[in-house]
Amino acid sequence: MPSSAKSLCQARPPSLDMAPDTCCCAPAALRRRLPILAWLPGYSLPWLRMDLIAGLSVGLTVIPQALAYAEVAGLPPQYGLYSAFMGCFVYFFLGTSRDVTLGPTAIMSLLVSFYTFREPAYALLLAFLSGCIQLAMGLLHLGFLLDFVSFPVIKGFTSAAAVTIGFGQIKNLLGLRNIPRQFFLQLYHTIVHIGDTRVGDAVLGLACMVLLLLLKLMGERMPPPHPETPCGVRFSRGLVWTITTARNAMVVSFAALIAYSFELMGYHPFILTGKIAEGLPPVRAPPFSVTTDNETISFSEMVQDMGAGLAVVPLMGLLESIAVAKAFASQNNYRIDANQELLAIGLTNVLGSFVSSYPVTGSFGRTAVNAQSGVCTPAGGLVTGVLVLLSLDYLTSLFYYIPKSALAAVIIMAVAPLFDVKIFRTLWRIKRLDLLPLCGTFLLSFWEVQYGILAGTLVSLLILLHSTARPRTQVSDGQILVLQPASGLHFPAIDALREAMTTRALEVSPPRHAVLECTHVSNIDYTVVVGLAELLEDFQKQGVALAFVGLQVPVLRTLLAADLKGFQYFTTLEEAEKFLQQEPGTQAHNIPEDSVPEHRASLLKPQSEP
Repeated sequence: MPSSAKSLCQARPPSLDMAPDTCCCAPAALRRRLPILAWLPGYSLPWLRMDLIAGLSVGLTVIPQALAYAEVAGLPPQYGLYSAFMGCFVYFFLGTSRDVTLGPTAIMSLLVSFYTFREPAYALLLAFLSGCIQLAMGLLHLGFLLDFVSFPVIKGFTSAAAVTIGFGQIKNLLGLRNIPRQFFLQLYHTIVHIGDTRVGDAVLGLACMVLLLLLKLMGERMPPPHPETPCGVRFSRGLVWTITTARNAMVVSFAALIAYSFELMGYHPFILTGKIAEGLPPVRAPPFSVTTDNETISFSEMVQDMGAGLAVVPLMGLLESIAVAKAFASQNNYRIDANQELLAIGLTNVLGSFVSSYPVTGSFGRTAVNAQSGVCTPAGGLVTGVLVLLSLDYLTSLFYYIPKSALAAVIIMAVAPLFDVKIFRTLWRIKRLDLLPLCGTFLLSFWEVQYGILAGTLVSLLILLHSTARPRTQVSDGQILVLQPASGLHFPAIDALREAMTTRALEVSPPRHAVLECTHVSNIDYTVVVGLAELLEDFQKQGVALAFVGLQVPVLRTLLAADLKGFQYFTTLEEAEKFLQQEPGTQAHNIPEDSVPEHRASLLKPQSEP
C-alpha cells in the first residue's frame, strides 16, 4: 500500500476497527453481526477514491483469474465469473477485514474438480451445502475446530496443491489434448505425448509467463513514493504500478489480441477458450437432483457421490479465508472477528449457489492487490463486483479469443508462490517432528486430497496427545525426590507419573520421601485423583511420605473434596523438605479428620470473580 494511502486509512476513528462500544447508532450485537454499521457512518470522499482504485485493480485481476480457475475446477469458463461477484457484495455487509476479497481461488477450484466430476450441478450443490456447514459453524462458534489443523498440515496441502495445479496446466501451456486429470496419470500421459506439443501454444504460453514474471518483479522493486518526488516522476510510477498490478488482465488481453489477429488472417496456431455463455447468470435454487441419460440422480445420491468433499471443501475454505484475514489484519494493525468471517463466507457460498457459483473463499493474491492499492473499507469490493457483472453482460463475446495457454500461464504464476520450499528447512531447524505431518500431507495429497489432510491432522493430533500423555518432568534427585510436571496433568499421564515416582522413590533401597511440585498443574480429573490416591497408598505401605507443593486453588479443592488418605500439602518446596526431614518449626497442612468437613467447605465455597 502506498504510504499516503496507508496513513489515510489508518486515520479512521476507532469504530471502523470493529470496536464493540464506540458507535451509539446501533446496538452492539447488531453491529457485531453487521460490521458495516461500524464504519459506514464515518465514510468519507477520500476513502471513496481509494476504494474505487482498489476495486478496479482487484476487478482487473479477478476477471482473467476467474476464467482460468474455472478450467482448474473442470467447469465452463463462465462459472469462474459467476463465482467472482457474490462474495464482493456479501462481504461489504458482513466482513470484518477491509482487505479481504472473496472469490474463486486455485486451491478451492482444485478441490471442486476432485469432488464434482466436472458437473456444474454438483458444483452448485457443493457450494450450497458447504455454505450451510460454514454458517452453522459460525452461529455455533465452532471456529476453534480449525485450530486442530496445524500449520505444517496447511503448508503440506498448499504445496501439494501448487504442484498439482501447476502441472495440471502444462497440457494447456503446450497445447496437448486428451490428458487425464488424475495427477499420476496426467504426469505419465504428458511425458508420453510431449512430442505432440503445439508450437504456437508453447511459445505464447512461455512468453506470457516471462512477461508476468517481469511485471511482477518490476512492481516489487519499484521504490516507495516520496513527498518531494516531482509530479512527472509520480505520474510515471503510478502508470508502472497500474500496469504491474493489472498484469494478468494486460497479458491476457495482449494474448487475445494476437490470437484474434491470426484468426483474421485465417491461421489457427492457438487453442482458444471458445464460446462463453453470454449475460448474467439466472437466479434459481441449486439443483437437488440431476437427470442424465434418462436417469435421475437423487439428492441423497449426489451427497454420497461428493462424500468427503462435504467436509474437506468447507474446512479448507474456512482455513484459507481466516488465514488470509488474520495475516492482513496483523500486517495493517486492525482486528477481525473469526466467527463473523465464518458467517460471511458461509452466506457467500449459500447465496452464490443461487447464481451458479461454485465454492469460494478468501484469495491471498487478490487480497494483497487490494491492500497494496490502498483500500480503506470493504466498499472496494462493490466496485469489483460491479466490474465482474459488467464483463459478464458485455465482454463475454471477446473472451472467445483468449488462448488457453495464456490462462495456463496466469494460473501457473499464481500458484507458484504457494509451494514453500523454505518450510522444510525451517522445520528441520526448529522442530523436526513437525516434518511428519508436513510430509504425510504433502505426499498423500497427490493420491487423494482428503487422505492427505486427514493423515496430516491425525499425525498432528497424535503428537499433541503424546505430549499430553507423556509430559516432560523435571526431576531433582537427592535425599528427597522432587518431581515437577512441566505441563498439565491429565488422565493419560497418571500411569507414567506413578511409574516414574515408584521407580525413583519406592524401588530404591531404602525407599525415600517424595515431593510432587504442582505449580504448572491447573486442573485434574477423576482418573488423576484415583491414581494419586493409589500412589499415596503405595508410599504409606513403604513407610515414606508423599507431599504436594504449589497446588493451585482448583486442584486443591478437587483433592480436598476427594478426601485422600495421607494427603498433605505445603506452600513452598522448602517447607515440604523441612517437614519430611523432621526438622522442627514446620507444620504440614495435614487437616485433622474432625476438621476436614469445615476446611473443605471453606475451600469449596464459590469465589467471586475479581
